[in-house]
Amino acid sequence: MKTKIYTYCKITFLFVLMMTIASCEREITDQNNLATFQTNPDVFMDAPAGLTDEFFISFNPAEGANTEGFGTDDNEAYQGTSSIRIDVPAPNDPNGGFVGGIFRDRGEGRDLSGYDALTFWLKGSTTASVSLFGFGTDFMEDKFPVSIANKQLSTDWRKVIIPIPDASRLTQEKGMFVFSAGTESTGGVGFTFWIDEIKFEKLGTLKLQKYFIQNGNDVEVNVFTGVNQRITGLGAIYDLANGQSQTITISPNYFDFNSDNSNVTSAFGLNEAGEIVTTITGQGTATVSAEVANVLAKGSLIINGQGDFPHAPIPTATNNVVSIFSDVYSNVPVRHYNGFFAPYQTTEGGAGADPNNVDIQAPFANGDLDNIINYTKLNFVSIGMYEAVSNIDVSATNTLHIDINVRENIDNGDFIRIELESGTGSGATSGGSFTINATVLRNADANGWVSLDIPLSSFPGFNSRTNLGQLFFISDNTVADIWVDNVYFYTN
Repeated sequence: MKTKIYTYCKITFLFVLMMTIASCEREITDQNNLATFQTNPDVFMDAPAGLTDEFFISFNPAEGANTEGFGTDDNEAYQGTSSIRIDVPAPNDPNGGFVGGIFRDRGEGRDLSGYDALTFWLKGSTTASVSLFGFGTDFMEDKFPVSIANKQLSTDWRKVIIPIPDASRLTQEKGMFVFSAGTESTGGVGFTFWIDEIKFEKLGTLKLQKYFIQNGNDVEVNVFTGVNQRITGLGAIYDLANGQSQTITISPNYFDFNSDNSNVTSAFGLNEAGEIVTTITGQGTATVSAEVANVLAKGSLIINGQGDFPHAPIPTATNNVVSIFSDVYSNVPVRHYNGFFAPYQTTEGGAGADPNNVDIQAPFANGDLDNIINYTKLNFVSIGMYEAVSNIDVSATNTLHIDINVRENIDNGDFIRIELESGTGSGATSGGSFTINATVLRNADANGWVSLDIPLSSFPGFNSRTNLGQLFFISDNTVADIWVDNVYFYTN
């Protein structure tokens, strides 16, 4: 018999982002905990152990989370009499297209410093993959998340081991368990999986291969003064006792970051998305490295400080402006600035729905921040206005304005195609495209910006202007690295 047990988190939380940190002003490595907290290792053993009354706290249904898919099963267990049962919904399920959430300690938190791994047993109705498992997410501080991605199920019970990268930091942890599952691996077909015997253990058999930043690579970037540069690709690889290896994604709060040139950058902090950033303070070259528990992480970020940021021209349009992305106007709500349509899309950058939390924030002389989207590895990408937000009515406008700065050499045959598509997610669509060729892309101002004012009549086929659903940038890999600013419709 399956028993449904659920509630939902009232905090807006995007399940694809498991590194969400509450404040960029918090000290990254402040671990002076004088109090002693319980050391109970058990999370679920036939029943929840020391968890909140609601037991399961779902991701936000407003973001597509399905609260109906979680429960317990008295007819299936690895040990004992009961297990957790997860029914993964189809993407078009009216109750939500994915299932996921957290288990949180009901007290002040647990001292997990005596353990080296979270373990649990897992079984599936099919050999699908589960998007994410982990711990450290509590929907409060979310200070020390650790996760594994795309764990393949077996139709037999299998033990899952998630190493703790530096247990000495987990002296008051409330985030006992987190998972998220959709049907990406099954082509939209729902499935079921079971979880049992969730607990923290001191295995003593885990062997660290490496910690890493920038995915273990030495990455060189050119960055301007005042810009916050993200440090990405944080994780670790462990060898397990069974001979397999386990890669984990880990929070920046496990790392100590260092710069070898304080004249270029020296301060590190967390942005609103929980990503580690460093602010560029001058010209020159600095190499950023990191350690976990005094072990040097593989990979580095080599920063070439470039001086003042080359801002795009300030927009002056005033007639019937409908702004998609600009600091000058009030922007309409968007679903995303990058839909990450894997596996066909390679484009990185511009994630999320917050125009104040994109790739580049460059200060003006008056101290105001200039938000810039930086699309890299561009083949195609969309700005979407559908599902969680309304389609956009641009019927009172006649012109699309976009500022583009190509951050690489432009070859003959390079192009960027702009496509407008209406009705996405709500019935029939119409769409049209306009191609920006290499000659136009080379016609930039002194700061490298090409300012485009494109009549909507130049998008043949885009006939339903009352319900714009997506705006695409498409290069088919001819142009890989661009800045984008001031995307808006207006009447010229």
